[in-house]
Amino acid sequence: MSNDEIIREVYEVLESRRDNPIDSYTSNIMKDSDKKAEDKILEKIAEEAGEVLIASKNDENLVYESVDLIFHTLLLLVHKGVELDEIYEEFARRRK
Repeated sequence: MSNDEIIREVYEVLESRRDNPIDSYTSNIMKDSDKKAEDKILEKIAEEAGEVLIASKNDENLVYESVDLIFHTLLLLVHKGVELDEIYEEFARRRK
């Protein structure tokens, strides 16, 4: 499985959990009213960003904490209805 496929698969799972909720962390965080769900996700992003900073300073668990931050950022984008291809297109635009 390529790196792109892994990200795409994670994104699709998050979309599925949003659209067809089950008893899971990601479904539960998105079940609340839009405002409350967004606030919870933003709090997690802030928390994970802090953990990335600490991991970097301490030279430990940087990859693990970074993946948590990326995951929660993807969760926010899914919650807000952003398509994965929009993200790839923006990266491509910036690369020019």
